[in-house]
This record gives sequence, structure tokens and C-alpha cells, in this order.
Amino acid sequence: GYVAVSAVSESRLKFQVVKDDITYNYDISSQGLPSIFPLQSGDGTYLFRIMENVTESKYTELYSASSEVQIKDEFQPFIRPNSYVNYSRASNCVKIASEMASTAADAPDLVAEIYRFIVANIKYDSEKAATVKSGYMPDPDETLASGKGICFDFASLAAAMLRSQGIPAKLICGYVAPNDLYHAWNMFYTPQTGWITVDYEVTGDSWNRIDLTFAAGGANADFIGDGTNYTDLYTY
Repeated sequence: GYVAVSAVSESRLKFQVVKDDITYNYDISSQGLPSIFPLQSGDGTYLFRIMENVTESKYTELYSASSEVQIKDEFQPFIRPNSYVNYSRASNCVKIASEMASTAADAPDLVAEIYRFIVANIKYDSEKAATVKSGYMPDPDETLASGKGICFDFASLAAAMLRSQGIPAKLICGYVAPNDLYHAWNMFYTPQTGWITVDYEVTGDSWNRIDLTFAAGGANADFIGDGTNYTDLYTY
């Protein structure tokens, strides 16, 4: 459910993942450090390209390879860490999620515990939102330690805690109406139906949308509604 890449160059590098008419462009290290990304477009032929910066915003192909991919099941890319949802067994966020899982009655109960924990302990960082630069990557444990973050941080932390306990979770970036706000949120899947908050019920056997950033800011489940005001662009 994922692809790993590492490369060395004196120039800036990007990693391109292409399947059919879907293209993802990722910034990667030029120092040989590995990066891991999900194969979120399902089964089929993928084209992988490492692109090297030549002038300003122009890139040239440094390396390419194609591969036939068969995903064991649709959840595989979303139950493991990657460069956008970066965690390990030693991560503090995983330890906290594990403690919650040990007493949770079922998956919706665990989602509810993680939901309440993030809303209670992480605040929105307006200064960071105003100064964050292109290529920024979230760090769930750093968000946990600082107690603040932008929407990307909220979504990455939630995905890390959920995935680490076997609950499939997507980190999604896109736009939210009516102001076309570029934003990040989560979708998660459980086989059970249950309540996360008094006014937010999880539907079993389907992907459910959850927006921790707005929840932490005081918005209730009515803001998310049926999800029609959300436009998904990128899934990690």
C-alpha cells in the first residue's frame, strides 16, 4: 500500500506518482533520506518519476519506473505510517492511543476518545498558519508536545493515532465552502455504528468524515453536515 523513495542531488527534487489521470507531486530530500508515500489510487499501473529542479520552477526527469500494483484491500494504504502521517511504535501519540484502546469498548468508542483528547489538548496556531511555508510536513509527536498546530497537524495527529490502533484513516487536503478555505481533515472507517459526540454519529461499514480543527475551535457536527461543502483534492 505504499512506495518508498530516496535520491541524492545537488538540486531540489520532487517525486511524482502517476496513475491514469491522477498525479501526485511530492517534495523529497536531496540528501538520500527515505520518503514514504501511499498508493492511494488503487490497483493498476503506476508511473514513478524523480524530477530534478533545473531552473526556477522547471524540472527534468532524473529517473522513472513503472509498476503493476495490486492492493491487498482498500484499507492497506491507510493503516500504516507514511511521510504525511509519520509515527512508529515508540511515538508518544501511539502510546497514548494504545492506552485508550486498552479500555475502549469498540472502534467508535476509541475514535470518540481520540476525538475528545485532541479537541481538549491541541489548539489552533494562527501564527503558524500565517507563516507556514510550502513543503511543510507535519509531525504528530511535535504537535502533541507543543499543544498547538494548523489543520494539517490536527489531521496528521488524528490519522497517526487511529492508524496505529488498526482503524483505517485518511488525511485529506482540499477546499471547504462557502469560503473555499484550503484545509485538511480526516476520513475514517469502522465496521460498527456508534456515537462520537452527542450530535455526531458514526455510520458503520462506510468512511466517516471528521474535522478536528473545526471541532477544537468550537464548531459542531452540523458544520460538517453531509460533507457536500468539502471538496477532496489530495488523499494521504
